Amino acid sequence: MNIRKSILIRVYLAFGLMVFGALLVFGKLLHLQYVDGGEWRAMVDSLTIRERSIEAARGNIYSNDGSLLATSVPEYELRFDAMSIPHEESDVFNSKVDSLATRLANHFGDKSARQYLTQLKGARAKKARYMLLKRNVSHQDLKIIKGFPLFHSFKEGKKRYATSLVTVRENKRILPFTNLAARTIGYKNTKGDTVLVGLEGAYGSYIDGKSGSQLMQRIAGGVWVPVSREVEVAPVDGSDIISTLDVNMQDMAQRALEKQLVASDADNGCVILMEVKTGEVRAIANFTRDAEGVFREKYNYAIAQGADPGSTFKLASYLALLDDGLVDTSTKVDIGNGTYKVPSHTIKDSHAPKKSVLSVKEAFEESSNVGVAKLVHTHYGDNPAKYTAKLHHFGLGQPLGLQIPGEVKPWVKTPESRTWSKLSLVQMAYGYELRLTPLQMLAFYNAVANDGKMVAPLFVKEIRHLGNTVERFEARVISKQIASKAAVDKVQGMLEGVMTEGTGKKLSSPLYSSAGKTGTAQMNDGARGYGARRYQSSFAGYFPAENPKYSIIVVIRNPRKGYYGGAIAGPVFKELADMVYANDLSLHGTFAGRKVNVAGSRTPLTLGGSKEASNAVYEALGFHPTAWTALAQSIDSSAKGIPFVEVKIKEGVVPNVLGMGLSDAVFTMENAGFKTKISGKGKVVTQSLVAGVKMKVGTPIVLALN
Repeated sequence: MNIRKSILIRVYLAFGLMVFGALLVFGKLLHLQYVDGGEWRAMVDSLTIRERSIEAARGNIYSNDGSLLATSVPEYELRFDAMSIPHEESDVFNSKVDSLATRLANHFGDKSARQYLTQLKGARAKKARYMLLKRNVSHQDLKIIKGFPLFHSFKEGKKRYATSLVTVRENKRILPFTNLAARTIGYKNTKGDTVLVGLEGAYGSYIDGKSGSQLMQRIAGGVWVPVSREVEVAPVDGSDIISTLDVNMQDMAQRALEKQLVASDADNGCVILMEVKTGEVRAIANFTRDAEGVFREKYNYAIAQGADPGSTFKLASYLALLDDGLVDTSTKVDIGNGTYKVPSHTIKDSHAPKKSVLSVKEAFEESSNVGVAKLVHTHYGDNPAKYTAKLHHFGLGQPLGLQIPGEVKPWVKTPESRTWSKLSLVQMAYGYELRLTPLQMLAFYNAVANDGKMVAPLFVKEIRHLGNTVERFEARVISKQIASKAAVDKVQGMLEGVMTEGTGKKLSSPLYSSAGKTGTAQMNDGARGYGARRYQSSFAGYFPAENPKYSIIVVIRNPRKGYYGGAIAGPVFKELADMVYANDLSLHGTFAGRKVNVAGSRTPLTLGGSKEASNAVYEALGFHPTAWTALAQSIDSSAKGIPFVEVKIKEGVVPNVLGMGLSDAVFTMENAGFKTKISGKGKVVTQSLVAGVKMKVGTPIVLALN
């Protein structure tokens, strides 16, 4: 009996010990979970480190004249490390936090000093190491903020304390000239599907630079903070792109195009200005009317809109006929009453002819559809492949291979094409059943202006890194000679005839010679075909005719107030050519006969702007720097204009830009640190901030132009 009792006691004791052990383990688990859990989790978090990529500053994009078209401006996210001063030394923190709150409130003006103080002390109570203070802070603001209490390392007694300010840098891309050539400058969007547009997209590998890296540590709450306040591996800034665009010419092109789009009530349009010899694109503008009726750069029609070119394509047809020796400029063509019947179709001229028989030159000058269709059908009807092969030989069937993405492949069909019909040959003769972009058409006209040498349009001249040339781009020759010199000479004469005797007569200038061709084409409206009677008006040409320097094409789509190319697109060509001619002194030859007799004459006035440009004009007119200095007191200030006074640019001080043009005014204001807003066109007539007043850097200023 005693033995059994002894065994039971031992069993109960063993069971009790097992239960007690289980309760002890369970209790320890509860303690770890609810008492020490936060500490252990923080320890695990503190051991978690990862590498964060630091974005490099993207390279700048410059215009041909050195103006800044796109640049990266650093912006900062400000974070507050409330525990940079140990908790046991809170008296040091408390002695400075009130001043910090006041400085932040005065600088940003978004919260009161009390609100900032509550936020800062709340972060201290929570032992926050990475509390967000402010986003999108400029570099100029950051320089000021770094001087605030607690935001710089300081010494208190014998001890030195680290800054409580943690900064995270990001780069914001800005266009100083806002919408000037915005689509050509482009962008690179890597959120979701990568989208590459314009120079930004095409040269991203150069502009982007090389990202740096920084070690980040995860602290309690899952917040990542830098292990070190310094960047571990510094980013390498991107290379700069020197484009072929000219800011002044771009401004001229956009103003001329927009004015005509408004006047003709059109849907969209584009204009391209290119140097003949080099193929360098000096200006390219594309405007689309949005829902509010405002014209904006939303789509690059110049390189991405393929369409029937219409009558501007007649140049290619006549060049083929002349190069093959099938006609001469004096060859006669009977256009009858301006109609030409072909199987299942009648070709008509837009106007009744002045006479029924025209020479090839006259037919071209009058833009006769019947004339060119009849000639092409007569000479190539039995062998249309010979005609289409000639067009492809001219380079019209292949892409130009541009430096920027988005070029649409041209479509110049052949008899082997699936859509070839009995009408295709005569339709192509005057610019239908084709697909060419405005820039592809301009490259062809440019080749004619260049005596038959076709060069690819150039958008980028040079790539530089830290001022050193990385790569240089020269004119790329597509074809050394698209046609015989004799044939090219003849079509050059025909293009000049359009401006002196034909459809472009009203567009000619008494100051310089020009050559070109008007174009009008019905637009294909998808399923409705050509029945909607929507038109594309165009003009392509070059100047000066005897020694071409610039070529231009203008395309305006769906104008509602008229539609003939000479009346709708032609005025844009003339206005742009006039302005370029007036501004390019190299087109004026010698100034020997235009020099001013300095003695006894009034010094000519100049609007505010570039000193170098002003001096160039004065010297060309005979006012040398010595004469300029001597005559400075005799300036006639009563004349319209503003005498030249060199503008002193000082950061934070409002400069006087009255009388300046857009580019000079924006350049001056931006360099003084102000954010410029523009209204109107012309020269600056008012500025919203008084010149000479000290203002906070980044303050917006409105400039009214007229």
